[in-house]
Amino acid sequence: MIVSKNPYSGETLQEHRESSSEDIDQALEKATAVFKEWRTTSFSFRSQLMLKAAEELQKNKQEYATVITREMGKPIQQSIAEVEKCAWVCEYYAENAEEHLASEEIKTDAGKSYVNYAPLGVVMAIMPWNYPFWQVFRFAAPALMAGNVGVLKHASNVMMCGKNLEKVFIRAGFPEGCFQNLVIGSKKVEEVVKDDRVKAVTLTGSEGAGSAVAATAGKEIKKSVLELGGSNALVVFDDADMEETVKTCVQARFQNTGQSCIAGKRLLLHQNIAEEFTQKFVDKVRELKSGDPMDEKTFIGVQAREDLAEDLEKQVKKSVEMGAKILIGAERKKAFYAPTVLADVTPEMPMFREETFGPAIGITTFRSYDEAIELINGTKFGLGVSLFTKDAQKAQKLIPRIEDGAVFVNELVKSDPRLPFGGTKRSGYGRELSKFGIREFVNIQTVYFK
Repeated sequence: MIVSKNPYSGETLQEHRESSSEDIDQALEKATAVFKEWRTTSFSFRSQLMLKAAEELQKNKQEYATVITREMGKPIQQSIAEVEKCAWVCEYYAENAEEHLASEEIKTDAGKSYVNYAPLGVVMAIMPWNYPFWQVFRFAAPALMAGNVGVLKHASNVMMCGKNLEKVFIRAGFPEGCFQNLVIGSKKVEEVVKDDRVKAVTLTGSEGAGSAVAATAGKEIKKSVLELGGSNALVVFDDADMEETVKTCVQARFQNTGQSCIAGKRLLLHQNIAEEFTQKFVDKVRELKSGDPMDEKTFIGVQAREDLAEDLEKQVKKSVEMGAKILIGAERKKAFYAPTVLADVTPEMPMFREETFGPAIGITTFRSYDEAIELINGTKFGLGVSLFTKDAQKAQKLIPRIEDGAVFVNELVKSDPRLPFGGTKRSGYGRELSKFGIREFVNIQTVYFK
C-alpha cells in the first residue's frame, strides 16, 4: 500500500493500492495500442487537445493546487503558480511543436535529402515530489505533441497528484491511454524500464535513482534523459545592485521551502561587500512568514517529509562542527526546518560540498574572479549558476569558464518553456523544454532520394 500523508498535519490523506504486474502489463498494452493511432494524428489535432489541457489547468487550478499543498506541503500560492506554469508549457508546445519538428532539407549529392523527426512510442517518466505537476508537464507536453505516449511513475508521497495529472488529460479529451499514471513504488521501476514496449525513459530526481535507472536503460539500449540534483551558486560581485540582488537571492534559495534542484544553495560573496550583503540578506530571511501551507500569506511551509528535514539538520550541524557560524535558524520541529543562514562556510563542509534540499544556505567569500570561478565549479554538480554584477562584459567573459548547464545574470535560475533546461556532471544529461527538449524523444531519421 502506498500512502499519501499531509506533512504539515501528519494526517493520512489516502491509501493507494499498488499496481500489480498484471496491471502494469494492461497499462503498457493500452499505451502501445493507442500509440499506433496517436502517432498518425496531425499537429493541429494534438494542439487542440493540448490547449484544452491548458484550459483545464487554469479552470481548476485551485482544485489541483490544494492537493499539491496538502500532499507535499508547498505553500498554496506557490502551488497555484505551479499549476499556472503547467498551462503555459501546454500552450507553448501547442503553438510551437510543429515548427520544432518540421522536416529539415539538407543539400547533398542526392536528388532530395532531409531529416525527419518521428515519435518513438511509449516513454516512461519517473518524477519527483517537489514540483509534482510542473516536472511532469514539462515532459508530457512535448512528448505527447511529438506523437509519443507517456506512462508516469510518480514519487510515492504524491500519488494523489499522479492521479490528478492523468485526470487533466482525460478531462481535456485525450484518447484513453495517451497518458497513464502507474501506482507503483521504486521496486517496480526496473520491470517497466526493461519492458520491450517502453522505448525510452526520463527521470527527474536524486543522483542515486538516476544512476540506477540509467544503468537499466543503458543495459537495455534505450534512450534516457536525467535531470538530477544541483548545488547552484549565487555569485555576488562587488558592483552588484545590493537591494535587488538580496531580494533575488532570498527568492532563489527559499521558494518552495528550498526544495528545488535549481535553488541557489551556495551564496558566494565578494569580500568587499560581504558584511553589508550578509546583514541585509539575514534581515530579509527573518521577514519570511512560516506557517500553515494552506494560509495564503505563508512563504515557508514544512518539508515534504520529516526525514528530509532531519537530513538537512545533519548537514547544518556537521558544518557548524567544522567551523561554520549560525546567523539565523538551525532549528527543527518535525518536518519544519526554520530558514537558516550559515557564515564562514568552506568547500570541505556539507553545506558547500553536498546538495542541501531545504531552507538553508551557506555563505562563502571570494577575493577575485579566478577564485569565484574555482568556487562555482568546485562541486560535483553542474545545473546552474547566477551571476550578479552591473558589468555585462565581465559576465560575458566569465561564462565560457563556467561548467554548469545554465548561467543567469542578475536573475535566479529558472526553467522556461522557450529555453533548454538541463545540467552537466552529476546533475545529469540531456535537455528538457524548447526545441531541444522535444527532440530528445524522437527518431531523428535521415531520408535520402537518389
